[in-house]
Amino acid sequence: MADDDYNDMDFGGYEDEPPEPEVEEGGEEERENNNDDVPDDVVGAEAEEKEQVSVERPRKTSKYMTKYERARILGTRALQISMNAPVMVELEGETDPLEIAMKELRERKIPFTIRRYLPDGSYEDWGVDELIVEDSWKRQVGGD
Repeated sequence: MADDDYNDMDFGGYEDEPPEPEVEEGGEEERENNNDDVPDDVVGAEAEEKEQVSVERPRKTSKYMTKYERARILGTRALQISMNAPVMVELEGETDPLEIAMKELRERKIPFTIRRYLPDGSYEDWGVDELIVEDSWKRQVGGD
């Protein structure tokens, strides 16, 4: 294909810059003045009320943390600690991130939320501090 043929080709009307969108007259005024009759502090109060309206429904899932949730929490928290995240417990010479994460879990100081999805598509959020954790690490480590 010659250079002359390339320059003569039509590329579907593309230009260097896209055309600017057309603005309807009076459209901007409607958008700017939609809350003029309501003071700003009232609009903010309505937004705060909507956030606080979340109702605590009775939970359907177990209050026990599964071994899969425990493994994921410990692994994720250990990774964060190894990347210099702030530690939530007092260290007593521990340097292993996994040991520190286990200590945080024992003291219920891990700031995570577990989201459990249900078959109907809904979900339940549980804080790590709300769940009962089995002491299986004592068997692994040989503790009390």
